[in-house]
Amino acid sequence: MTMLPTPFTPKLISTWQEGYGLAAFQKDAMAGLTVAIVALPLSMAIAIASHAPPQAGLFTAIIGGFIISALGGSRFQIGGPAGAFIVLVSAIIDMHGMDGLLLATLMAGVIMVLGGLLRFGTLVRHVPHAVTIGFTAGIAVIIFASQIHDLLGLRLATAEPGELVPKLEFLWEGRSTTNLAAILLAAATITTIIATRIWRPAWPALLIAVVLASLVAWLFHLDVDTIGTRFGSIPRALPWPSLPAVTVDRLMLLLPSAISLAILGSIESLLSAVVADTMSGRAHRSNAELVAQGMANIASPLFGGITATGTIARTATNVKAGAHGPVSGMLHAVYILVFMLVAAPLMQLIPLAALAGILTLVAWNMVEAKEIAKLAAWPSLSVLIVTFLVTIFRDLIEGIAAGIILSLALNFLLRPDRP
Repeated sequence: MTMLPTPFTPKLISTWQEGYGLAAFQKDAMAGLTVAIVALPLSMAIAIASHAPPQAGLFTAIIGGFIISALGGSRFQIGGPAGAFIVLVSAIIDMHGMDGLLLATLMAGVIMVLGGLLRFGTLVRHVPHAVTIGFTAGIAVIIFASQIHDLLGLRLATAEPGELVPKLEFLWEGRSTTNLAAILLAAATITTIIATRIWRPAWPALLIAVVLASLVAWLFHLDVDTIGTRFGSIPRALPWPSLPAVTVDRLMLLLPSAISLAILGSIESLLSAVVADTMSGRAHRSNAELVAQGMANIASPLFGGITATGTIARTATNVKAGAHGPVSGMLHAVYILVFMLVAAPLMQLIPLAALAGILTLVAWNMVEAKEIAKLAAWPSLSVLIVTFLVTIFRDLIEGIAAGIILSLALNFLLRPDRP
């Protein structure tokens, strides 16, 4: 007898109850491989941009990605490190160190599990569209600014500031250290990805671009920073799980950061699930998804991973690749683990300029020009602009809050039945 699904039933169970055979597994195996090839360089790039070691991105994709797919309420969700977290994660690492981020992420995971159990997942659906578009565009600007350093191959004596305007001023002062080889590698990476997507859309554009850039840098002994020169070698296995240092004082100190991570993770993951629903015609279970996201963020830091969430681009790739269900996301994590076991020594040859080129395209794609055009009318435009400006000049969570508050205020003031 098939049990009726509850709001917390993972889609993996629902898919299994429908009947899961060899044909479905073959679809998931191919889709998972396609997504893994995309996720491999992207996970390292996001980790590096977040001021974490590159392997932290791989650990996140492996542990967090597997759990999100296995326990989640979305049939096609792919989990892992996300560009939306770069600003917040890097700020936490700069202020509290990597160990502080691990603890904050674990705390955020607990908050997300509780939020899902209390059925807060449905509330995220009510975030105004103009807020999400303005917020995403703001993150895109911040991500691009964070990559200028490696795009230009700048050799800076000290770390760049986190705030946008001081960062740009600081980078301008260091313009004399610009490295032409790094610029050419970044430009070649971007061009290769765009050209491959146009002429050979079925080919793994990101992997091709990274491999070519690494070969060129190695063959011609280019004086550019690589993963190896900046971070050393990539480990060939997952580390043993361990808890970060926990004290009451640290928990209280990191609580605001944990809440920010939980809010951002909830919004990002559920928006990604909505995108998957739109593309596939399916419906996700928001509270089950939120619980799975929380479990992933409890597990990921135990293995040295950073914050995990549902990722829109990789989830969309999964749907387009013909995935049947959550097994594709689980296999994507397994594939990345195999890649790390087999090819870890080669990963240290990847130029950071190539990874910066990838993130530049990620930032470009996050600015949804068509959606912005649809919202180019009062009052939606004002909500979008305020969210965008507060996000880039103040804080991510403040940007979301400002947009929601303005949207509610305008909806109240402009009600047709208001006297």
